[in-house]
Amino acid sequence: MIRLCTLLIRTATLYYNLKHIKMENVKGKVVAITGASSGIGEAIAYHLSKLGAKVVLGARREEHLKNIVRTIVSSGGDAIYKKLDVTNVQDVVSFVDHAESMHGKLDVFINNAGLMPLSMINEYKIEEWHRMIDVNIKGVLHGIAAALPIFEAKDKGQFINITSVGDRWVGPTSTVYSATKFAVRAISEGLRQEVSNNIRVTIVAPGATVSELAESISDLELKKLAIEQFRINLLPAVAIAKAVAYAISQPNDVDVNEIVVRPTAQKSF
Repeated sequence: MIRLCTLLIRTATLYYNLKHIKMENVKGKVVAITGASSGIGEAIAYHLSKLGAKVVLGARREEHLKNIVRTIVSSGGDAIYKKLDVTNVQDVVSFVDHAESMHGKLDVFINNAGLMPLSMINEYKIEEWHRMIDVNIKGVLHGIAAALPIFEAKDKGQFINITSVGDRWVGPTSTVYSATKFAVRAISEGLRQEVSNNIRVTIVAPGATVSELAESISDLELKKLAIEQFRINLLPAVAIAKAVAYAISQPNDVDVNEIVVRPTAQKSF
């Protein structure tokens, strides 16, 4: 009986300590999020703010940002925003400077902004290809270039890059989109190897998730098909937000490099 009581006490203590560590490793951290005006970025902002993080939201749609920040603040959270176009490197630098000037530090930078205008290669939607490359690849590099000097100066920080299961899978219509996500996966792995041991790098690769990504498809028939196909068994965006929180919440000497999150029913890709 004594041994059983001792075991129960130890288990309860371990559970409390793990929960406490997780909360403390998120609470008070300054987290900058790109593409935060809807979908996954919005969900990340809400979820992390509930855990006590100070979130800094960036996106092009300022009214959306204002509404999200207003909701978070009215619920007791800490949130600010700055209009942001990740294709403009100076915009991203100003976004990071805003986060640091308002809070005195930056702990986590989340590269979430992305586009998914699916199309077949022989439709030659070259402007869409360029736009995806500008947002999905260059936007991530801009985020790294803006935040890394801050992390290196204090030898501490974390990048979380939101990719997609498309970072390891290619199918008809996803060729260029998947190429951009493959690139972000490669950039993330290279960054992880190049930075100091105290800077963490994580990719979170969502499967089919509730978002506005399909809205960027210009082919109306393909857009309808994509929306209908992905309407079934979609992950709620908060599932990705929880994966992000898990990566942030780990002790500083634990670097969660990759998290792939799919709906259970998503088997083919």
